[in-house]
Amino acid sequence: MEETGTLFGWAFGDAARADETGYLDELRREALENATQDAARRGFKVEAGEESYAILQAGGTLVDVENAPDRLVVRCTVKLTGPGSETVHAVGPMNG
Repeated sequence: MEETGTLFGWAFGDAARADETGYLDELRREALENATQDAARRGFKVEAGEESYAILQAGGTLVDVENAPDRLVVRCTVKLTGPGSETVHAVGPMNG
């Protein structure tokens, strides 16, 4: 079995639009694309269908998003594959 790692991708949105139909789905796609591009830059692939998402809003989480544009952040966590991917781990708010 091949070892895997994890990586975060991010999208920043307008908190005023959070209840708008399809808006969060758009941000999820952006966050997944961000993670996929970061993985490719590092020489890894993203395992399709294994992503998970967190919606972070000021006052709604323990994460400090006070400095985020419009205080709405979508974080996508993806599973990495490829040689050396087991050394990369999404931990806390950053990729390590």
